[in-house]
Amino acid sequence: MSAQIEEVPATGPAPRIGKGGAPPSPPRRERAARSVPYLLILPAVLLTVLLLGWTMVKNGLLSLQNLNKRQLIRHVTEWTGFDNYGEVLGSSEFWSVTGRSVVFTAANVVLIMVLGCLIGLLLARLGAGLRLLLALGLVLAWAMPVVAATTVFQWLFDQRFGVVNHVLDALGWHAMADFNWTSGQLSTFFVITVLIVWQSIPFVAINLYAATTTIPRELYEAASLDGAGSWKQFTSVTFPFLKPFFLATTFLEVIWVFKSFTQVFAINEGGPDRLTETLPVYAFQEGMGSQHFGMGSAISILTIVILLALTAYYLRLVLKQEEDEL
Repeated sequence: MSAQIEEVPATGPAPRIGKGGAPPSPPRRERAARSVPYLLILPAVLLTVLLLGWTMVKNGLLSLQNLNKRQLIRHVTEWTGFDNYGEVLGSSEFWSVTGRSVVFTAANVVLIMVLGCLIGLLLARLGAGLRLLLALGLVLAWAMPVVAATTVFQWLFDQRFGVVNHVLDALGWHAMADFNWTSGQLSTFFVITVLIVWQSIPFVAINLYAATTTIPRELYEAASLDGAGSWKQFTSVTFPFLKPFFLATTFLEVIWVFKSFTQVFAINEGGPDRLTETLPVYAFQEGMGSQHFGMGSAISILTIVILLALTAYYLRLVLKQEEDEL
């Protein structure tokens, strides 16, 4: 008598197959889980678009008008199309200010990155007590409001009662006893640069120190065994490992320095003879100072376009370099 084996049907639902034998689409719960991060940032995105987007639209509309005190009093709107842009782009003063702004930004960013990285590396090598003291000083400098910091630097570089002139006079430079730091273009830019660099170094230094803590100690030990000194360890271990940090920080500093307004305007209002105006200050002077609000709006829009072009060029270089390394 032969045994009969009965096949027990498999329990549970049969696997679903999509159209054409393709795997099925993700379940609804999985799709909902994937959408949670986007839903969380949606309020912030909407608020940013509402506050910045509407401002940009209004500014763009103003740039297409001839708007001055007469139009404001009479409540008259005079549309001029792109005449403001044509006048600005045809002005040699605009291109002079643009070149000055680019050079000013480049000089500040180089100083900020070099000094900030040196202080960040110093933080990584100091003992706990000195590291805490230095980090506290950096945080206090970073936390000081821009207007307050600018006022302090105005006092430091004051012609008659400034601490800087007094110290230089005491050190033997008696010609600096009553030196007016805002009387010339280069000296005024020197004060502004010292102020901006002083305000920016804490961000770079603290972030670099935090980034160095993520580097495995074994890499430095291996480099030491190979006879690498401090500079060789930086170029072969620290810099390659923290290259994304350097690129991102440089990108942020370019934006921050290029659009800086308070420091440049408060020190000497773009003087002397408007020789220290950068694009944000130039837009303000043409708009609010000369009451050509349409012209000032056009300059501000062009400033944004130039900043976007510089940013795109920088990102292109970064991406090209990453592709070459791959």
